[in-house]
Formats: sequence, C-alpha cells, structure tokens
Amino acid sequence: MYTYTIRRKGAIAILKRRSVRYFVLLLTAILFYLPFASLASAEPIEEIRQLIRDDYVDPVPESVLMKKTGKEITDALDPHSVYLSKKEYEGFINAIDQRIVGIGVVLEESEKGVKIISVIPNSPAEQAGILQGDMITAVNGTSIAGMAVQSAIALIGGDEGTVVTLTIQRPDVSKAMKIEVKRKEIHLPVVESTILGGHVGYIRLNSFSDEAAAEMNQAIRSMKEAESWIVDLRDNGGGYITAAQDVAGFFPNVSYAFQLREKNKQPLLYEAHRQKNVFDGQVALLLNEFSASASEMVAATVKEKGAATLYGQRSYGKGTMQAMYPFTDGSVLKLTTARFYSPGGQAVDQVGVLPDQETEIGEELLLAHRDLVLSSLQGYSDMRPMVNVPKTKTFTIEMNTPMNWKTLSPSAVQLIELGGEEVPVTVHEKNDTTLEVAPSRTLLAGGSYLLIVHPKVASKAGKPMKKGIYVDIEVK
Repeated sequence: MYTYTIRRKGAIAILKRRSVRYFVLLLTAILFYLPFASLASAEPIEEIRQLIRDDYVDPVPESVLMKKTGKEITDALDPHSVYLSKKEYEGFINAIDQRIVGIGVVLEESEKGVKIISVIPNSPAEQAGILQGDMITAVNGTSIAGMAVQSAIALIGGDEGTVVTLTIQRPDVSKAMKIEVKRKEIHLPVVESTILGGHVGYIRLNSFSDEAAAEMNQAIRSMKEAESWIVDLRDNGGGYITAAQDVAGFFPNVSYAFQLREKNKQPLLYEAHRQKNVFDGQVALLLNEFSASASEMVAATVKEKGAATLYGQRSYGKGTMQAMYPFTDGSVLKLTTARFYSPGGQAVDQVGVLPDQETEIGEELLLAHRDLVLSSLQGYSDMRPMVNVPKTKTFTIEMNTPMNWKTLSPSAVQLIELGGEEVPVTVHEKNDTTLEVAPSRTLLAGGSYLLIVHPKVASKAGKPMKKGIYVDIEVK
C-alpha cells in the first residue's frame, strides 16, 4: 500500500490507496516490446467496470461500461487510459526506468501511421538510417495507418536479435522506402550532467524514474564549481508522480509540487520532497513541445514560484494523472483518475506551460546558457557582434589606451562555447594597445560563442581597467 502525505487547508491529511501506483506520463512512447494482450474470458471485466465507475476522472456512460472487453471500454475513454496485459505493463515500466528492448525511437500517433519524433543516439534505428520526422506507415507489410501508438509498438517491437521491416515515408521524398532494423536492448541514462563554460551546471533529466532524485543529487554534488544551473526537460514525457515531487524539492523555495483534482473530491496540494542537495544560484529550465506530464508538473510549479526561468516552446499539455490497478493475472488497468494543476491552480491539461523566454526549436540551451553567463557580467560592455567568423579565427582586441600587458591575469580572457564548455585560448601581446586571442582548437561550424575580457589588467599609467567587455561570435 502506498501512503502520500498531503497538505490541505493547513492540515496534514493522509491519502491511502489500494496497491496502486501513480504515473504522469505522455502517450508518446519510447519503442519497446509490447506483445498483443490476450482477450481471454478470464479478463476481470467486472472489476474493470467498477474501478472506472469509482475512480475515472469524469463520469462514464453505462453504454461504454457495458462493452465486452477491457480494451473496448478503455478505447472509449481518454487516450491515456488503457488495459494492459502483463507483458505490456512490464514494457511500460521498463520504458520509464529507461530499460528497453527495441529499435530506439520515440513515437507519436498520426493518421498515416506513427511519426518518429526523435531517434535515440547509437540505437538500431539510427544505425539503420532512420531519421527524426520519418513516418512509419507499415510494419512487415502490414499497414498501421490510423493505429493507436501502443498497437503499432506491439507490431514493431519484438525479441532481442530479431529483425523488423519498416515502410518509411520521409518528408519531401515521394517514394516510400523499406528499412530492416535489428532489435536490441537499449540502455538510456536517466540523468546526464556536465559543467558548461562560465561555471554553469547542466542536468538533463530524461525520465521521472525511481532513480531520478538519487542521480540528480549525485550530479549536483559532483559539480561543486557550478554557480548557476540549467535543468533540461526537453523531450521528457514524464514518469512517476513521486519522482516529480522529488525533483520539485531541488528548488529551495518550492514547498508544494502540484495540486490534484479528482472526481467529487476537494483539490489537494502535494508537497515537494526536500532534497539533500538543492540548486544554489539562478536556474534555467528548458522545455519543448514534447515535455509532458511530470515535466509540466515541475515546470508549472517553478514558474509560478519564480524558482527558475523557463526557455523553449509551449509544452505538450498533458495534465492528467494515471493510476495503475493490478489484477491477479498480472494484467493492469491504467486509468486516468485526476487532473493536476500548479499549486496555485494554473491549468496544464490541453494548454501546456508557456516558457518565460520563447525560443526557436534548438535554441533553448544556447539562449539559457548565454543569459546565465551574462548575469555574472554586470556592468560589462557589449561590443558589436561578430558574424560569419571562420573556424580558425584569431581574435584581435583593441584598447583605446596603452596597456601594461604584464599585469594581465591568466583568467582575464575567456572564450565560451554556448551550450558547451570553455575553449582554452592563447593570448599574445601584439603591441601596447592590441591583444591577439587564439583558440586552442578549431571552432564549430555554425557554433555560437562568447568572448569575454574581464577587467583584470592595468594601463601603462597604472590605472586598472574599469569594466570588462564581451562579444557575441557566430561561426559560419
């Protein structure tokens, strides 16, 4: 039995359920093996009907409840309610926990089949040449047009080492192509982290799994030099509701994770789970149109509390919670039982979360990183941007007075790749007023950089440089 501590109107109430686990997860799925569910007569149909009568988020007509099978009933509900076989449920849990066997794509439903919204790096799909935006229209010669994504997954998935033939329609290519893909086990990290240039800690959370909080705590501990943070929830479709409470607890001034509204009940506030390590300094949170469910739960809360600045595009808009009801035969009813809101009551379902700084797709990290770096450069002068810079450029810095370059601090000049790390540079004195800065490596084509000169040098007259300067650089 699961117990949740909840605050309502200043008091602490204890919510107890039968052996049920709660999820906030987008219908868009990572492709894993889901064999077709058995529709045998032993299906617990009466239990399914009663659970839907009691717990489904909205009233359900008896004409729907009297359908013959659990699948027929749930097909008439919202897209996130479904009756799962034992194997389907195991696959669902493995996807949240980032343990999957399949071809390595993220899918969403489409009238023509299933659309690939992203391809997992180093996956069988990537190795076979499948691209983001491709449409799978048939599997082993069977059309999947109009098919639910979970049914399509059942066809595409299979045992490790087996091969599936996909018919792919690529945008702007008139003729469909057939691609064979060998299924294999794919290991996906729950958390990825690194230090970006300018002492910015970057944490990408791929799933709200049971391990999310522990791995984020470890990431924060490992980046002691971080002075500000970027939390990346792009393409994160959700996970466990308790993991969302955990992640909300990394933000120091967030007390509540979300508000929950169930049928015929008063709204309840769920507390954030305070973490051992929390974000110290400014935080930017990245979203896109595939950030959903638990991602939106966290985003709505931190935006409302001003605990982070949101960058990206409006999120998916999946503001419902699903409960898992297990049966003795191993099958499970995944049922939408509630809608969630920000603690202050801001809706998420069907509207999503709007970022504070809307960006073009793919620009979220660059802009967030730039803003965090510049926030530490108060009073610095913004010089004219440099565009179409060659990859092997040596930069020249001109001063308006003779300088004593011997007083130049080794840390006075920085070149930071936006979205990446600091690039080591060699600084050379050309004359009393001119400094040359040479990057230690070739710059990235199409990359964005910040060149920063800190006020850590004095003039020949002995006067210290009054304020620093920075230049935006775009490489051609």
